[in-house]
Amino acid sequence: MMNRIAACLILVLTTGVAVQAQDAAEPFLGRWSLHLPGGAGWLEVQDIDGFLDASLLWYGGSVLPVASVNVTDNTLTVTRTRSVELELPDGSMRNRTITNSLVMHRDGEGLSGTAYFPGAQGRGMRTTEFTGERIQDLPPAPDLSQAQFGEPMELLNGTDLTGWSLINPNQTNGFKAEDGMLVNDPVQPEDGSHISYGNLRTDAEFSDFRLTLEVNVPEGSNSGIYLRGIYEIQVADTYGRDSDSHHMGGLYSRIAPSSTVEKPAGEWQTMDITLYQRHLTVILNGTNIIDNQPVLGVTGGAMTADESSPGPIYLQGDHGRVLYRNLILTPILQ
Repeated sequence: MMNRIAACLILVLTTGVAVQAQDAAEPFLGRWSLHLPGGAGWLEVQDIDGFLDASLLWYGGSVLPVASVNVTDNTLTVTRTRSVELELPDGSMRNRTITNSLVMHRDGEGLSGTAYFPGAQGRGMRTTEFTGERIQDLPPAPDLSQAQFGEPMELLNGTDLTGWSLINPNQTNGFKAEDGMLVNDPVQPEDGSHISYGNLRTDAEFSDFRLTLEVNVPEGSNSGIYLRGIYEIQVADTYGRDSDSHHMGGLYSRIAPSSTVEKPAGEWQTMDITLYQRHLTVILNGTNIIDNQPVLGVTGGAMTADESSPGPIYLQGDHGRVLYRNLILTPILQ
């Protein structure tokens, strides 16, 4: 009898602890825009059948699952890991795991956090302070047939870069107007030194719109078209490869094309992109490859974590030679 009572008591206590832990996690669940110094990030925390999980974007690259998630005493901690290879005195190699942590607290309706980055050699610690803002729920998929469009505008004049400027004026500009095209040619010196080429943006900023263009990607090259400076549509030589969000026409690391219809390197390709009420449509070479799909957050390289304000069109300039022509933007009025 006593054993049964003890077992019931343990069950009640452990259930209570689990409920308390679940309640502590509740304020952190959902999607968050991360405002980082000089850039942007994104975090999603989920409760999957009682198990906490999270995905993170930190400045550039892809949205990736984190190594661990923990909520204790109203503090959310997520960790990421990476491996480094260490050569030992005897010549053998050993893999070491470097772990960086993001520690976050609720701050009113938002988050305040500190990211900790230990030195790869096991010495020192670098920290980054940041804030987080809960992302509003996405609206239902809009009816594109009801969108009201304004007057189309040509973004390239064919003769110079009027209306465009480098995001970082301290970098080198690899873009030029040539034969009616916008050509990016970030050539690196043969002596092994490195030139830091910049990204090019429109001086004007836009909210929702339709953007049509033609692009020519040489073999092995790639670039990206950023919508409102925060969502990257991938431009890359990926002919003949399987569908992937990192391939031509995909929303980088977020939405993979439904069809692989890119052309071989060196051929002109058409893109028809509509961003409307945080939903994306991409038509590549006449085929709808992203059909009015919700955009869950910014992509790597976003200028800001703010998804509510207008922003520029910007083109990646540091990856390789790419040619653009006939960039026409039609604003959506409502």
